[in-house]
Order: sequence, then C-alpha cells, then structure tokens
Amino acid sequence: MEEDQKSKRIRERLELQLPVRVYCRESLDQEWVEMSRLSDVTPFGTRFVIGHPVEIGRLLHLTLPMPRQLRCFDHVEDQYRVWALIRHTSVHPSQTSDTLPRFDVGVAFIGKRAPASYDLDPTTRYWVAASPTEAGLWSLQEQSEDTAGLDPSSDRRPDTRHHIPVEVVLEAFDEKGKVSATEQTVTENISRRGAAVFTTLNLARGRFVRVTSAQYQISVLAVVRANRAGADKVARLHVEFLGQQWPLEGIE
Repeated sequence: MEEDQKSKRIRERLELQLPVRVYCRESLDQEWVEMSRLSDVTPFGTRFVIGHPVEIGRLLHLTLPMPRQLRCFDHVEDQYRVWALIRHTSVHPSQTSDTLPRFDVGVAFIGKRAPASYDLDPTTRYWVAASPTEAGLWSLQEQSEDTAGLDPSSDRRPDTRHHIPVEVVLEAFDEKGKVSATEQTVTENISRRGAAVFTTLNLARGRFVRVTSAQYQISVLAVVRANRAGADKVARLHVEFLGQQWPLEGIE
C-alpha cells in the first residue's frame, strides 16, 4: 500500500512555478529561445506559457532547476536539461500584444537526447510510442507524412481543395515572436485545413505564419509544409492551419 501511495504521489502534478529556458529549432534556418515559468510539473512532463506558436508533435529542449527527486537522470547537475514532446497547445486567455497571442503548452519529457531524425530535420513530428525509455520516460515514434498531425485512430478523409482566389494577408514571425514580414496575396487553392498561397516570402518548411482574411473575418495561425515554384515559376507556400479550420460554408 505504501509503495502504491508513493507511486501515485510522484505522478501527481506539483504546482512548482520554476523558471524554464525553452529552445526550439523551428526550421533548418530558424531557431529561438524564450524564458518562461512552469505551471506545474511531474517527473514525466510539464506545462508553461510562451509567446511563440508551436505545434503538437514537435520537440523542444528545456533547461530548468528541476528538484532532484523528480528527475529521471542527471541527478547531480545544477540544471536539468531534457528534450520534450509537445502534446498540447492552445491560445492562452490573456493576450499581451497585437502581434501574437500567448500559448499554453503541455509537454512530455522524452529524455536526454533528441532522436537522430530530429538532428537531420527539426520539423519532424512524433507520436508517443507504446513502450517507455530505459529511464521510464516517454519514447517516440516518428510520424509519417501521410499521418502527421492526425490522431492514430482517426479515419479522417482528405479535405476537398477549392481552386478559388481568396485575398489574404500573410504575416511571418521572427525569432522573437514578432511580425518580421507581411504581404497581401491570394490563395491558389484552399480547404478547411490548409491552403496553397502565392508568395514572395522566402519561408522554409516548418516556419509559422498568420493568415488573415477580411472576406471570411478570420485570422488563423498556420505552419509552412512546403515552399515550391509552379510551372509558371511563381512560388507557393503550402500551409496547414493550426488550432482551427477555415470556414467554407457556402462553397462546399
């Protein structure tokens, strides 16, 4: 009975508002660091608020003064340096600027080192695998291009893409989470979950943008999945919307 109670206590979320350094490689050519404070923590994960957009399935590197009794490794180090998988993200109720809202982020600790696939491509997304690591933390399974971002049990069918020009404003963010580039453009095609947008911006796969439409009265965050030139030599950004769908009532 004592062992069960001890095991239960160690898994309970403790409201320790510890400082945390959050490092993210957003793409091969973009990275950022932000300081935050934990909302709560267990030996296997934590929550905090940041000002940079992120997506479920990406990896972050955290540095924090974790209590030693909660650590799964590096028990004698001053700072606990751990890789973490983003399991949840949502817009924080309080917005502190007119450029970006802030985000509640929940992560699962996955260990001392990132997978080799992350080193090759930091935009790689992962699932939590069935078996834990040797340290008792979460192990990872790489998402495929076909299933990335979807629940493994989902049978969602592909959305219909509508080849219509929707006037939008594209905003790209820099390493400080501020708008660094803006352009007015139109979509080549659009669906509820993504779009192809004509662009002059040189944004790599994995970067985050905001897409705003006066016609649809919507402003939505999106992640760049590809940047390609068509047969007409004009570049298109292929973006996936994050957190909400595009309202296409009246078209579908």
